[in-house]
Amino acid sequence: MSSSIDRVSLSSLSSERSRGSGSSRADSSDREEIGNIGRIHLERVVEVRVDPLEELAESSWSAKIGYEWVTTDVRTQQSLFRWSRLLKSWLNCTPIFEKGARRDIVVPERVTVVECVCHGREGAVNEFFYMYMCHFSQLHIWLPFDEFTMGVLQLLNVAPTQLHSNSWGYLQAFRLLCMTLYLQPSPQAFLYFFVTRPRSPTTWLSLISRPGFNRLDAFTQSFKHFKDGFFKAVIKQAGRSHFYTADGNTRFPFFWTDNPWRYKVISREDLSVAEKEVVDTLMCFSDKMPTKGLVRVYNLVHPIIDIEGIFL
Repeated sequence: MSSSIDRVSLSSLSSERSRGSGSSRADSSDREEIGNIGRIHLERVVEVRVDPLEELAESSWSAKIGYEWVTTDVRTQQSLFRWSRLLKSWLNCTPIFEKGARRDIVVPERVTVVECVCHGREGAVNEFFYMYMCHFSQLHIWLPFDEFTMGVLQLLNVAPTQLHSNSWGYLQAFRLLCMTLYLQPSPQAFLYFFVTRPRSPTTWLSLISRPGFNRLDAFTQSFKHFKDGFFKAVIKQAGRSHFYTADGNTRFPFFWTDNPWRYKVISREDLSVAEKEVVDTLMCFSDKMPTKGLVRVYNLVHPIIDIEGIFL
C-alpha cells in the first residue's frame, strides 16, 4: 500500500528566477509545473510514501481460525491500524496516558492484517490487550486503568474491547460523577444500575439500564465507526504492576471471553455501607444526566497529556 500527497506551492516569478537554472534542474525530478496565474507560479510537489515490505507481505497470510464462537462481524473486521504509519499519525494528535503517568508502562503497536479484536495472544512474545481508537478520542479513557475500571471489567469477565463503547460511556460518566461528589466508585455500586444479557454467538457486551434506576443517558443512540480502529497496548516491564496482581494473574481479562457475566440485579443487601451511600446519592437526581456532556466537560477541565515522542 502506498499513498501520494499533492502539494501546491506558491512563489513569486521573480523569486523563481533568482534561484538560477541549476536549482531548477535539480528540482525537476520531483516538481511538475502546472501553470501560472498572473505573476504567481504554481507547481505541484508529489510525495510518495511506501509502506514497509513486511506489512505489505501480510496480505498473503491465511486468516486465523477457531473463533466461530464470536459473531461474524467481529471476527472478520480488520483494523485501520494494520498500517504503522496510520497509527503513528493518530498517536501524534491523540493523548492516551493519564497526566503524570509513566509513558513506558505500555507501548501502542499496530496489528497484523489477519488480527481481529476478538483474537487471543496465540503465542505472541509480548503481553498485550487490544484497545479501540474511540476509547481515547471520544470517551477519554486513560492508561493505566484505575482500580474501579479494572474491577468492572473483571466482574463482567470481559476484555476492554468486548465491553460496548456506549457502556464504556456509562462507566466513565459514573466514575467522574463519583469523583465530583467525593464518593468512592466501586464496580458493585456501578453495576447496581444495570443488567446484562450476553448473546450467543458472542458479541460486544452492552449494559442495560434497570427500569426506574436509570440516571445516565446513553453516550450516543448509535455508536458508529469504532469497529475498525483497534490496536495493541503492549505491556512493558515497568507497567506489569499496573495490570497484574502480585501472584501474576491479570487484573482483568486481556482477551475476549465466551462467558461474560450474566446477571439480572445486584441486590441492595449485597452492597457495603459506602456503596449504598453512592447509590442513594445518585438516586437523589430526578433527571437523567448527559453522559457525553459529563465526559467532555471533565476532559476540558482535566486535560490529559499528549504522547509526543512515542513511536513504534
